[in-house]
Amino acid sequence: MKMRLSPKDAALKYVNRYFPKCQAAVLAGSVVRGEETKTSDLDVVIFDKNFSSSYRESFIEYGWAIEAFVHNLTSYQVFFHSDRDRAIPSLPKMVSEGIVIKDEGIIETIKNEANVLLAHGPEKWSEEIIRIKRYFLTDTLEDYIGCLNREEGIFIANRLAELVSEFVLRTNQHWVGTSKWTVRALKNYDIHFAELFVDAFDTYYKTGDKNKVIRLVNHILEPFGGQLFEGFSLGKEEALNQLK
Repeated sequence: MKMRLSPKDAALKYVNRYFPKCQAAVLAGSVVRGEETKTSDLDVVIFDKNFSSSYRESFIEYGWAIEAFVHNLTSYQVFFHSDRDRAIPSLPKMVSEGIVIKDEGIIETIKNEANVLLAHGPEKWSEEIIRIKRYFLTDTLEDYIGCLNREEGIFIANRLAELVSEFVLRTNQHWVGTSKWTVRALKNYDIHFAELFVDAFDTYYKTGDKNKVIRLVNHILEPFGGQLFEGFSLGKEEALNQLK
């Protein structure tokens, strides 16, 4: 890449070049949080009433890889609600933490919407959802315990880690994350639990010892009745009704 401009200067030049008529733009991502690495890109959220729908596009400009998230003045709300439903607040977080690059008087309102959504947290899981998640955690744990194939065990452990993090965070009404955001979300919830989580799975990946992971899963299930297999049913009532 060519010599880099500063993140803010690069974002400003990018916005002025490609979206000169936009109403607002914010620079977000790791460069804003002070967590950038040599492979970090610039996340730029654009608000432009001239577009009929939202879209995403990637560029390499001014020495940076740039990800543009383009919205009109209403489409962002659809993504806000979608992010809340899936409990991964990608766009609200970018808007909330973003540095304002351009503003024609609309960004304060949009930032306030993002902040309210983030503070509220995701929707609380129902008892039925918790029951279903307990079953799938139990089922995956049993596969993990019984697996004698190292290659298969690695991928079962990966799935178990996803289910554990989701269960802990959602039952405590916290946002979840994917990839590197998984452990960040766990740390935001409880730094001690995050350390136990990482240690348990790290121990398995390094040594093959499953005991810490097994104890961890049983620990998080215990307040909700423990493992669930016998008596679990899903879709039976609907199937029976179709026979009537």
